[in-house]
Amino acid sequence: MKRLFKSKWFKIPFFTLTFLFAAIGFFLTVSYAAIQLGWTKEGGIVDANNRYFQEMQDKYNQDFKVDSATMVQKRYEAMERIIVLNEYYPQNAQYILAALQKGADEYEVLRMLDAVDLQLKDNKSYRKALSRIKFNAKQTKEVTNLSAFEWMNIAEWKTFKEAVSKDKKLIDSVAKQTGVEGRLIVSCLVGEQIRLFNSSREAYKKWIGPLKVLSVESQFSFGVTGIKEQTAMNIEHNLKDPSSIYYLGPQYEGLLNFVGQDTASINKERIDRLTDFHNHYYSYLYAALFLKQVKVQWEKAGYPIDKRPEILATLFNVGYPQSKPKPNPRVGGSTIKIYEKPYSFGAIAYQFYYSGELFDLFPFEKKKFDWNEKS
Repeated sequence: MKRLFKSKWFKIPFFTLTFLFAAIGFFLTVSYAAIQLGWTKEGGIVDANNRYFQEMQDKYNQDFKVDSATMVQKRYEAMERIIVLNEYYPQNAQYILAALQKGADEYEVLRMLDAVDLQLKDNKSYRKALSRIKFNAKQTKEVTNLSAFEWMNIAEWKTFKEAVSKDKKLIDSVAKQTGVEGRLIVSCLVGEQIRLFNSSREAYKKWIGPLKVLSVESQFSFGVTGIKEQTAMNIEHNLKDPSSIYYLGPQYEGLLNFVGQDTASINKERIDRLTDFHNHYYSYLYAALFLKQVKVQWEKAGYPIDKRPEILATLFNVGYPQSKPKPNPRVGGSTIKIYEKPYSFGAIAYQFYYSGELFDLFPFEKKKFDWNEKS
């Protein structure tokens, strides 16, 4: 027996396994410490254009006279601005015109134009043409077939659009179940996916790009929408707790029920739901329920944010602890670098929401008022 212990046939496998288990234990210990100490959290910023976002909210958050004459005037204003934009960025003009033609509210269309105006605030030629609204003005124009939103011109964006189109039925289903607008869900998805595309170039080249699929996170955040485990648990709890400020009502209590009964099986089922590579339904459902819960929280506090996708996306990114209702919420969240240019999570969501991109798949939620039906 002693010979066996001293032989190389025993020593090599024995020490190899010993070092292997030690390495695994060290990795798990470091990972746990990283989560507990917050080393995995990304630095956040307040977007440089936060004041603009608030000004836009103040501009539209008024009691407008909503009648056919007013809406005709707003449609005419929108058309004038679309014509000017078409001289510089035809792609964006076409997206916005399509939204208008498909029945988007005129005020929403004007906000789409405002989003482009913010992006082009340093384009002197465009600003000059816009201020005069003279369509025959002879200006030096920088015409391009690209989008005014630079990050929408990267190859990864085209991949994302193809990938998310495959999930349209799932997103529509979640939107119908929760009452959360599909376009808002996708706005949050955009920030999470573009961040991963940009930081996982090898993964993008190997399988995300070629297969045209969404990236599924499976470490510190989970699923295509990057839901943290504790956040998922909070969403579940808030669904069933009538005393919670996030409570949505009895009709939503059963949406996230588990098959298992004990803690271990529930924990496993939760992660399996979110990390399912073939079905992203629960990633979208958890995201939508979080958005609805914080929306209800702010409404109860007297500060509705249902018209502010940039604030809802920011809260989705920073989580429950930062969701504190107030009159002038700030847009920001994690810093996302796209080819070395920094954006805030909230700004990315805002730009997508009002860009007109994917509008044929995920249009604005229909408003109750339609000026074409009013006299």
